[in-house]
Amino acid sequence: MLQQSIPLGGYTTWKVGGPAEYLAEPDSLTALLEILAAHKQTGRPLQIIGAGSNLLISDQGLPGLVICTRRLQGAQLDGSSGLVEALAGEPLPTLARRAAKAGLSGLEWSVGIPGTVGGAVVMNAGAQGGCLAERLIDATVIDPHGGEAFVLSNQEMDYSYRHSRLQTEKLVVLSARFQLTPGQNPSLLSAQTSANLQSRTSSQPYHLPSCGSVFRNPEPQKAGRLIEALNLKGYRIGAAEVSEIHANFIVNNGGAKAADIQALISHVQTVVHKSHGFWLHPEVIRLGVFSESLQAAA
Repeated sequence: MLQQSIPLGGYTTWKVGGPAEYLAEPDSLTALLEILAAHKQTGRPLQIIGAGSNLLISDQGLPGLVICTRRLQGAQLDGSSGLVEALAGEPLPTLARRAAKAGLSGLEWSVGIPGTVGGAVVMNAGAQGGCLAERLIDATVIDPHGGEAFVLSNQEMDYSYRHSRLQTEKLVVLSARFQLTPGQNPSLLSAQTSANLQSRTSSQPYHLPSCGSVFRNPEPQKAGRLIEALNLKGYRIGAAEVSEIHANFIVNNGGAKAADIQALISHVQTVVHKSHGFWLHPEVIRLGVFSESLQAAA
């Protein structure tokens, strides 16, 4: 069922974004495929979103159809082999906790990431020294403009730091398979998973809307430390603020606009470039029309 003129702020972790011309939230793969087939005939724009983390949607909203996959939930875990199969909308924290309870190790790092399996596959999500590419076997994807679903192996994803081929090819992730390590102590894994979450929540501004880390780390340096050293913590544009807790987070203090966040990202990039001679590369994916461009160079 399509909804019309739905504000997208409620569909992103930053809580900003204008309306979708049309919005669909399929709760099964069959429903998703039917929506894609029907929309293909219209020739109108199409955007796919998940849990809305690492996503900045413009204040003007998005034309055409927006499909949110966050209701495509479900996962099967094999405790003996370590094989995990999950639909695109399955929340990463939920999957991490289920895996720990089943004695399967390999996803403990992901418990604090407010995203879905589909988004994690696209972004090669990672934290605390782990990343999705280390555990992905393959993903089932489909071209939203036509064709049958097909499988891409880990090797075919062209994974690198916070990157995959899906960021340019715009294929839709339907599901993914992971190889975890079986036979581990569930109590110890659950304790480690909880400790990882506590570490993240104590060092990051989870009490305010954000997208997680805004910039990729320019290895071996850390973006947050570079930004903090330039005294940018607490810098604000409108209601968007560089977090006082962690400088690689931009938080919405209430009523921020996408334009405020965009301008603040650009300001941080400019200050870092003037001081260090290179541009921080945002992890954030922008959708819609923005009046100011971001520097894409790493």
